[in-house]
Amino acid sequence: MEAKELFMNGEFVPAAHGTISVRTHGFAYGTGCFEGIRGYWNESEQQVYLFRLREHFERLLRSCKILQISLPYTVDQLIDISIELVQRNGQHQDIYLRPVAYKSAQTIGVRLHGLQDDFLITSEPVGNYIDTTGMHCGVSSWRRVDDNAIPARAKITGAYVNSALAKSEAMQNGFDEAVMLTHDGHVSEGSAENIFLVINGELVTPAPSENILLGITRDTVMELARRELGRITRERQVDRTELYIADEMFMCGTGAQLAPVIRVDHRPVGDGQIGPISSAIQQLYADVVRGRSSDYRAQWCTPVYARERVP
Repeated sequence: MEAKELFMNGEFVPAAHGTISVRTHGFAYGTGCFEGIRGYWNESEQQVYLFRLREHFERLLRSCKILQISLPYTVDQLIDISIELVQRNGQHQDIYLRPVAYKSAQTIGVRLHGLQDDFLITSEPVGNYIDTTGMHCGVSSWRRVDDNAIPARAKITGAYVNSALAKSEAMQNGFDEAVMLTHDGHVSEGSAENIFLVINGELVTPAPSENILLGITRDTVMELARRELGRITRERQVDRTELYIADEMFMCGTGAQLAPVIRVDHRPVGDGQIGPISSAIQQLYADVVRGRSSDYRAQWCTPVYARERVP
């Protein structure tokens, strides 16, 4: 079901009224930050579960702090707004929430201080963002922007032009997704995904110092690997050539979910098939996000329709 309403400037409004001025500072200069939050429909329970909602809003407020954006909401209030928005839209399907905090002043001039801030959330139906059955990736000529230039731990709207350049280059060259390197030539992340490798049975992922987003899905994968598979993830520097000799590889993110990679730069990853560790984590993740695992449901899954429906 298409969204009937969104939340903007402190109130729920018809989706068609969700507009901003073309003079908005955040539109011209990319001075905003955002989150992507998935909601998963559980058919047997007739329930939508919003996955790791609290952690997403905690990260949003950290991003706001970096960009000097002041929001009049606590994490608990943002959670309540999100639940009510989905209820108002009557959505009984997989959905995607997009909260955006931005500089709403209608002025010219590059700065962060002394500007008005605003906030909105949209809720839309969503399917798979990228192929989850085995991707072909290419190492991008576009390097991942350095944390000293644009902070990687903040999801800054304007920073995603870096990702867009890499993604389009990859797709226009026949790949499904890009692998971005740091300026030192080490593996950083995909255009909008964290990267994991399996090398000699060890689960490896680029360290936070490699200009990566500290992904919530990344954290989920490491926790599931530890608790369910008994595997401790090693966070370290990863060389480009390790992409070519890895036994398995996958990317993960809220949009991407968990997407195995079977070829990099026209070279097969391992035997060119989805590996057993990737497959196991992919299945674990699919069960957890839909609230099918009682071990994680209370911790990570926020039910939408556990409360009284909003008329």
